[in-house]
Parts: sequence; C-alpha cells; structure tokens
Amino acid sequence: MNETTPGDVADLSLADAGAKRISWADRQMPVLASIRERFAAERPLAGWRISACLHVTAETANLMRTLAAGGADVVLCSSNPLSTQDDVAASLIVHHGIPVYAIKGEDRDSYYRHIGQALDHAPHVTMDDGADLVSELHTNRTELLAGVVGGTEETTTGVIRLRAMAADGALRFPVVAVNEALTKHLFDNRYGTGQSAIDGILRATNVLLAGKQVAVGGYGWVGRGIASRAAGMGAIVTVVEVDPIRALEAAMDGFRVANAAEAARTGEIFITATGNLHVWGGAHYPLMPDGAILANAGHFNDEFDLDALATQSTAQREVRPFTTEYLQADGRRIHVLAEGRLVNLGAAEGHPALVMDMSFADQALGLEWLRAHAAELEPAVYTIPDALDRDVARLKLETMGIAIDGWTPEQEAYANSWESGT
Repeated sequence: MNETTPGDVADLSLADAGAKRISWADRQMPVLASIRERFAAERPLAGWRISACLHVTAETANLMRTLAAGGADVVLCSSNPLSTQDDVAASLIVHHGIPVYAIKGEDRDSYYRHIGQALDHAPHVTMDDGADLVSELHTNRTELLAGVVGGTEETTTGVIRLRAMAADGALRFPVVAVNEALTKHLFDNRYGTGQSAIDGILRATNVLLAGKQVAVGGYGWVGRGIASRAAGMGAIVTVVEVDPIRALEAAMDGFRVANAAEAARTGEIFITATGNLHVWGGAHYPLMPDGAILANAGHFNDEFDLDALATQSTAQREVRPFTTEYLQADGRRIHVLAEGRLVNLGAAEGHPALVMDMSFADQALGLEWLRAHAAELEPAVYTIPDALDRDVARLKLETMGIAIDGWTPEQEAYANSWESGT
C-alpha cells in the first residue's frame, strides 16, 4: 500500500484506470454529486467512523467520496468475493485516501479477513449489503458493539436477515433499511438489476436471447425487471414463484407461470432472483437440457444447489471467463455463471450509474437522518422516511429536465377532506 493509506487490494498500479472509471460514473450521478457538494459545506457526518461492506464499484467509490466530504472517516470492504473492481479499489486508496480491503476473486478466508479489517476501524456506523458485516459484528466482534450508533442496509437479503435478528432480540443497534426506499427498490432492483443481470449473462456467454426459453425464479422487483428485459429482447419467459399473488401478477403480465420442475424441462437459461436458497437443485438438474445456463441475480450463491450439481457431475471446467461447465453422466452440459454469485457484478459491471445515483443518494441522506435521530431509536430496522425518498425522486427528475405539477390548494383541501361526496 502507499505510505499514508492502509488497505489490501490487487494492484495499486491500476489506480489511474480506476480514476477514469470513477469519473465516468460520477458524470451520471448528479443527485449524489449535489449531495456531496452540500455535505462538503455542512460536514453532517463529522466525527463518525464508518465501516462499509459494499460492492466495490465505481458507483460505490462516489458514495465513499460523498461520505468523506461530509466529514466521515470511511473504510470499505467488499460484500461479495466477485464484485470488486480492482482498479476502483486501487484508486480509492491512491487518489482519495480511503482504506479498501477487497480483491476480485478472493477466497472465503480472505473475504472474512477483509471484513475483520474493516471492523478494526471500530465503527460508529455500519454500511452493509447483505448483512455480513453486521452478522460478523454480532458474532465474532461483539467487543465493538457498544461503540456502534447505527447502520444502513442496501439490499433485500440483508433486510430479511436483519429483521430476523430484530425479531429474535439479537440486533443491538438501529439499522436504516435503505433497500425499502421506493427510489431504491422500484428503480435499482427493477431497472438496474433487470438490465445488469442480462448484461452479465451476455458478457459471460455471448448467447442470443431472442427465441430462448428463459426461466426466472422469483417475481419480486428484481424478477419483474429481468423478465421484462428478457422478453424485450425476444426471449420466451417462464416465471417460477411461490407467492400466489405474484404468480398471478406474472401471468397477468403475459408470462408463462410454472413450478420449478416444469420450468426445468423447458428452460434454456435459468435466472434466480429470490433471496432464498435452492430454487433449482438436485431434483431439477437431470431435467434440464444440454447447454443449460444458470445465472444468479439474488444475493448469495445458494439460490442454485451447487453442491448437488457438483455431486451429479463427472467433470468441471472453465469454458469461458466466469462460465463453468458441469459435465453430466449422460453427456449433458450445464453451465454456471460467476460461480453462482451475483452475475451482474461477477461477470459484468453491476447497475448503471444512473440508477445507483438514487440508491446511493438514499444511503447518504439515510446516514444524515440517522445522525440526527440515532439517540431516540431502538435496536430495530427502520425505513427511509417518505419525505427523504420523495426528495431523491424530485432531485432525480430535475437532473433529467422533467417538471411535474404539485397540488393546487383546492386539490390539497379536497384530498384531505371527508365532506365531499357524490
């Protein structure tokens, strides 16, 4: 590392290339840039040490720059072993003096060692994407809990884990569920993942989607986005869903709906987006056709039962970057992308910066809100206040040159009255 900033990254000589990537993303993140300008003047996060466990991308780098501008002392590690952009990690250290502990392709031991190094920062605040950092803090680094004021959580899987902790009485500090902001999960999950998951599949395989049978596991906001984008490129989409209301919605949206076994028989590309485990597993692989492609757009690499697939296979080999072929006893080949981890970050660059602009604006404003209210919050999971969520949407519209109307006084009075009738 350099003389002043600690860290553990792949290669500091990549820093200049990372700086270009960060600058390119910044030009597409005007909302966050406006917040950074205000933060630099007001310093609302001064005195806070923040340990962040996020995907180390160019967009995340601009969030880190914003928090540092606001006065925070920030350390960053990766929330996924395959999601780090090594040049960005190097640039954060060399050009911005922000410690980073992340290397693309790191093994499990290195991944958790890096989380531990981020926690060595003795944070007042945690920023998480999947709750691995918070989980480690509550299990193996409990001596640090007394100093933690609160945290934020970026993704659906993390919010689920944190709510389970809160329900069990295990959560020791308040966490703001940034993922629950409408400007995050309606746009980041649907439009961001919808595009970037497809991008990752295409980069890893170079397949033609038109005419392909694509099975999407899950019809939440991520699944909706993927199904829509795949259909838009000419794919024939089948949705697998356990929630009857979402399954009905998928059918009404024009998609074929089937159970996992039926989809396994007809599918050619399988994309998971559930946040749960083993959507397709040992009972399904023998049903899949030769050349089947498995891609995960959920958080952890257990949405496919990869242990079962390995057990059923006679050989494995990498046939393309981020594409592993599993040879079956009958000669069929099943291909797993990005080791079953997030395909959009493992095999591509993640969400477009234009979408992450809103998500990370929510993060920055969520931290500012947490600073103002932490003393009055109980250990629980809190949503972003609606007013902040709408502020981000208004700022985004302004940067897009879109003007909308507000209510007239007469309309506001009508909306808040009960006397008016037929």
